[in-house]
Amino acid sequence: MSGGNITVQRTGQGIPVITETIDDCRISGYMVAVGTGSRDEAVGEWGISHLLEHSVFRAAGDRSSFQMSKEIEGAGGELNAFTGKELTAFYGMTIKGAESIAKSIVADIVCDPLLKPEDVEMEKKIVIQEIGMGENDPSSYIHTLFSETMWGSSELGHYVAGSVESVGRMDDVCLRRYYSDKYVGSNIAVFACGAVDPSDALEWAEEHLDALPKGVPNKRTVPKACGCRYVHYPRKEEHCYVGMGFPAFPANHPDMPALSLLSAVMGSGMSSRLFQSVREEKALVYSVYNAVGKSSDASTFAAYFSSTEENLLNAIETIGASYRELLDGGVSQEELDRARNLVKGSLIRRNESTRNRMNDLAQSYMMGMEPRGLGERIAELDGVTTEDLARVAEKVIRTDSLAVAMYGRDVGSMKDFNPASIEL
Repeated sequence: MSGGNITVQRTGQGIPVITETIDDCRISGYMVAVGTGSRDEAVGEWGISHLLEHSVFRAAGDRSSFQMSKEIEGAGGELNAFTGKELTAFYGMTIKGAESIAKSIVADIVCDPLLKPEDVEMEKKIVIQEIGMGENDPSSYIHTLFSETMWGSSELGHYVAGSVESVGRMDDVCLRRYYSDKYVGSNIAVFACGAVDPSDALEWAEEHLDALPKGVPNKRTVPKACGCRYVHYPRKEEHCYVGMGFPAFPANHPDMPALSLLSAVMGSGMSSRLFQSVREEKALVYSVYNAVGKSSDASTFAAYFSSTEENLLNAIETIGASYRELLDGGVSQEELDRARNLVKGSLIRRNESTRNRMNDLAQSYMMGMEPRGLGERIAELDGVTTEDLARVAEKVIRTDSLAVAMYGRDVGSMKDFNPASIEL
């Protein structure tokens, strides 16, 4: 798939419309992103962003959910949505020439959801099942628990799906109120990718979205990390899941490319330091990796793994030693080049998907970054030096900010564990 041409426009009411036109593409994608998520929810309404995202698909405009499915699939496409901590997004994709279907359905879902009481009650049952599924997928759920450990009761610590209790209390009245407060012009941006025309995307946005109230954008408080601490989250099964790491920069910070490459050095791929030290040399885990979790005003730099109870403390200490070796010895040019090419390869592969390109464009823009094509993103990575990695490591990898979350049974070796014992 060739490179795209990114265009940034605004509707008459000021709503951003960002398009990436790809000349040889035969897929058209359209997305409306609403800048609201779990961090914007009031106490007692945790999970409302996610429940609303589900519920609007039940009926919108003059279509039922079945009618939406028939139309989008008949156009060779897909219709979907996702909710995060800062963003709720709705998108439709079709084969080239059938894009009017995607645009019409997405506009109805965002601008004219019916939110019938009986539909909300049905969707609550589905979401409650999803919450249970999430908790029973420990390799994913540990990310939620680590976020809670890192940020505590502040906005970024909330579970996107909420709890069974909080979702169970909601009804169509509270969803309508939340919709009226958050689904407003000042919180919205539009994205189109693939076989799309910038003028047509702007016209579509103006026709449908400019009719929404201007509203007031979400006001957010920069989260404060909880500092050095360990939290044990009980689990009946014997295998243990761990997230351990540090708070880091906002997504648009100039050191974010260096942080991403530092994470790749530590824990991306089988040649990474953590895979070699924790799995290959000591056989303490099956898998281990490092990842950066980005938000508009904060992020995390953390390792994740699962192990048996007898290997748990040894694995934590080995990861701590690997971080310390990084601080003491830095990164060689060869190691940086290998990690850089690994990250580039991942970016290039993602770029082959129209949906991924549209999602990446939306996620980045909604976190405060300027729209960038693949070439610009690769150029940022190419500019990172070994000195940059050393400087960023010194800023981020600190014992006094190390948070450790463990999801598992009571483990004797962890009874008196304190992250402060991991000297960095």
